[in-house]
Amino acid sequence: MKELLYLKDTQLKELIERLFISYRESFADAKSILDKYSIGIAHHKVLHLLSMYKGITISELLKKLKVTKQSLNRVLKDLIKLNVIFFQKGQQDTRTKHIFLNEKGEKIFEEVFSAQKKRICNALLNSNSDQVINFDTVLKKIINE
Repeated sequence: MKELLYLKDTQLKELIERLFISYRESFADAKSILDKYSIGIAHHKVLHLLSMYKGITISELLKKLKVTKQSLNRVLKDLIKLNVIFFQKGQQDTRTKHIFLNEKGEKIFEEVFSAQKKRICNALLNSNSDQVINFDTVLKKIINE
């Protein structure tokens, strides 16, 4: 890894703190909605991915979340009880289960997304295009994309 001579440890620590705080604040906006349905951040992560990758398989979901089967199963059981997801068997391989949000699941996700979207859009609208592009580029590099 090449040295970033122009960045001091204190600056990197401050950046990490801002990442923590931005994560906390963007999810705090959604917390009251999640609480209303008695679900948490883990459930929200699954709802978010199901909204983006309609029909994702359980193994693909595990790879994206980087959690254990046991953790995912707990969350999926809660979402089944809440009646927000459904499964379909794969057409080529019937052992494969594809997961979808139903109408209620889409509604809950949209409530949460709307709350988060306000903060994110406000930050992006109050930034110039170079800042937005550079921010996205840096985020992608942080997550090794």
